[in-house]
Amino acid sequence: MKLKFPFAFRIASLKSGLFWRTFFLLGALTTTSMTAWVGMISVVQHEPQVQQISSQVISVVTITHAALTHSAPELRRELLFDLVSNEGIRVFTLEDDDKVDPPPDNALMPDIQKLVKAKLGEDTRFSARVNGVAGFWVSFKIDDDAYWLMLERERIRGLTGIQWLGWASVVSVVSLLGAAFISSLINLPLRRLTQATRAFAQGKRPDPLPEKGPMEIMVANRSFNQMVDQLQQVESDRAVILAGISHDLRTPLARMQLEVEMANLSNEAREGIQSDIAQMDDIIGQFLDYAKPTEVSSFINVDVSELLVDTAHEAERLPDVRIHTDIAPNAHVMGNATDIKRVINNLIENARRYGKTPGGELTEIDIKCSVKGMHTSRRVLIEVQDHGSGVPPEQIEQLLKPFTRLDTARGQANGAGLGLAIVDRVMQRHGAELQVRNREGGGLQIQIVMKAA
Repeated sequence: MKLKFPFAFRIASLKSGLFWRTFFLLGALTTTSMTAWVGMISVVQHEPQVQQISSQVISVVTITHAALTHSAPELRRELLFDLVSNEGIRVFTLEDDDKVDPPPDNALMPDIQKLVKAKLGEDTRFSARVNGVAGFWVSFKIDDDAYWLMLERERIRGLTGIQWLGWASVVSVVSLLGAAFISSLINLPLRRLTQATRAFAQGKRPDPLPEKGPMEIMVANRSFNQMVDQLQQVESDRAVILAGISHDLRTPLARMQLEVEMANLSNEAREGIQSDIAQMDDIIGQFLDYAKPTEVSSFINVDVSELLVDTAHEAERLPDVRIHTDIAPNAHVMGNATDIKRVINNLIENARRYGKTPGGELTEIDIKCSVKGMHTSRRVLIEVQDHGSGVPPEQIEQLLKPFTRLDTARGQANGAGLGLAIVDRVMQRHGAELQVRNREGGGLQIQIVMKAA
């Protein structure tokens, strides 16, 4: 059963990150606002644009009609040339066999046709292309003769759909960049606080957070800095207290041990008292190990393979222990070698006390070490397992709790119930993953996963 998993990969960080939530909310708000703005502009400018284009068409047709009507016949060719060169207006005779395309297809055209026909007559025709020539074509009459007047499209064309899309895209990109910038500014203080909290949880001393900015951020950063300082002071005071406790408690025990040696007691009584004194000294040691801090600044590159080999050789000297090893070479981690060795020794001692092989007085312990993964994903896996009777599955979660002892098989009154709690506490400070489960075939298996150095 997995009890700790600090290396779990959270793929939902993109969705749950505050920066991305703020960015998407600002982006959605900007997009909605821009869409509403475009719709409002389209509605508001529709009527003025229709009036403007219609007035322009009516004015051009009226002026051209008047100019052609009142000019001398011999000057009309020159007049038409001037209209083309100066105004971009062309006049052609309307023939029955002209190939006439429908009017331009846009939202303004129906209203433009209605206004222009109201001024120039219902027989006015419109076209987007006549005889293959593109333009804005309007028909008019001089007496009984019909003519086409062609205007350049640019003179009456508003913003096209492509242009609207282009401008909208530019505004969207600028808005999203602004949203990203604003989100970054909003989340910067929280990101600093998160990084400092994570570093402090890993046992590091974070740099003081800047006590400036908005009132809420300033108060939060000041409170965090004060908390760090106070906890560091508590750690310092605890180290002094622990040193005092060790001296004050073990000095009477040493005196009692000496008095027992000198007292006139039977061997049985002397051995019983000495066993009790040793047990008390061991319990004091467990308390000190549990409360002792692990400084991340003391972490070095530790050759776990060599450490496990040395620890296994030391454990093999115990008369009631048999060690089987399968240790891969060159497994390195960043940590405190003394603390890691203490963890392995606690696991071996826990197995020796409570994991004896059924039907015998020996404890068989398997120690394994391997390296998994590649590059930054490399992990060192350490396994310590016995061949005893194991632990009921529903009680496995209780093993790592301080001062917890289970049934009589693993709960004799010769300890404080801190063995595995010490292991869990030290591994947490090393950022390791600790898994406890029953071994197939009987026994308890402890697996430690550490980041490879």
